[in-house]
Amino acid sequence: MNSRQYDLVIFDWDGTLMDSVAKIVTSLQSVAQELNIPIPTEEAVRDIIGLSMQQVLPILFAGHQSLFDDILTSYKKHYLALEAVPSPLFYGVEDLLKQLTAAGVTLAIATGKGRGGLERVLGVTGIGHYFAASRTADEAKSKPHPQMLQSLLAEFDIPAQRAVMIGDSVLDLTMANHAGMHCIGVSYGAHKEGKLLSQSPKAVVHCASQILAHL
Repeated sequence: MNSRQYDLVIFDWDGTLMDSVAKIVTSLQSVAQELNIPIPTEEAVRDIIGLSMQQVLPILFAGHQSLFDDILTSYKKHYLALEAVPSPLFYGVEDLLKQLTAAGVTLAIATGKGRGGLERVLGVTGIGHYFAASRTADEAKSKPHPQMLQSLLAEFDIPAQRAVMIGDSVLDLTMANHAGMHCIGVSYGAHKEGKLLSQSPKAVVHCASQILAHL
């Protein structure tokens, strides 16, 4: 990275840095089974990853508004039970973060997680020190609204054309487009290459180590 294109690189979390998509799918399906309501398909769950839970509920559990509080309680229980077995970072992620930091790039996170959930996984993985800032779904409008990205751009006084969003879902890339930023899709998370290409990313990569070549 002798002459870098970007001063700010913003990462999604679930499905981009951490291999946690399967846990989210399993947890939401277990909730439906426990409460005896229709079980969402894996594809349906993958499509909502990145949204806040307040947005997820009416999408996945339409017609069961009276159970939303119970669904939230059950989801937290199931997810925390699965979290007893730590989700790994995707192969090559920490090496990528080290190289970007060494090159003087500012790193940040924009995630559909709540603040408590993000702080928990940052602590478990030990990679929090790489990130200068983060935005969560309980601090800004949820994806694909660009508020998270706009807030980060403003914090570091970096123009949109000098920043890039990296994510595994259409929601991540749409958010970047709405903010006037470049984006890079990763095909190993929630959405495959075909869906990601619908949002005209700069590139779609198939492993974390390929990201560096596009920065």
